[in-house]
Amino acid sequence: MRNIFVINGSASENSSNQKIINNLIQLNKESFKYIIYNDLKYLPHFDPERSIINTPKEIVEFRKYIENADGILFCTPEYIFSIPSGLKNVLEWCVSTTVFSEKPIGIITASANGEKGHEELQLIMKTLMTNFNPETTLLISGVKGKVNTSGEINDEKTIIKLKEFSESFNKLVKYNSTD
Repeated sequence: MRNIFVINGSASENSSNQKIINNLIQLNKESFKYIIYNDLKYLPHFDPERSIINTPKEIVEFRKYIENADGILFCTPEYIFSIPSGLKNVLEWCVSTTVFSEKPIGIITASANGEKGHEELQLIMKTLMTNFNPETTLLISGVKGKVNTSGEINDEKTIIKLKEFSESFNKLVKYNSTD
């Protein structure tokens, strides 16, 4: 089984993004082993002088998760037309490394609108030299109306798009696997 490191960009406890993650895991529970990271808000604020030397242990551990993963999945809201500060912070901690280089990734932006945050995260991940394509990105606008309080997706188009995304991400990770 391949290891997928899932980064939840939301700072909320019971977020729509976590519900989307849970639905995606159900689609792929036979193919992947998941590690979900929900603690971005607890990471230290980026300090460029500590990025390489005296790096905080939480950041070293986070980077290890990325290194050990066969694929990375981002699921994030958009906050004020941008990616959440916690997600931006952790990506800044990684920019001076090569942990993301050539890693297969999937990007899901699930928010009220999400367009600007979705574009921004793709630009950042291109800069970090990750491996993704249009089929391994998914924008879910109006997410709160598409996921019920039990966490089930109640919008047929979103279900179809999530399944298509899942299949594409699956292929990307398997194609890039060395075994």
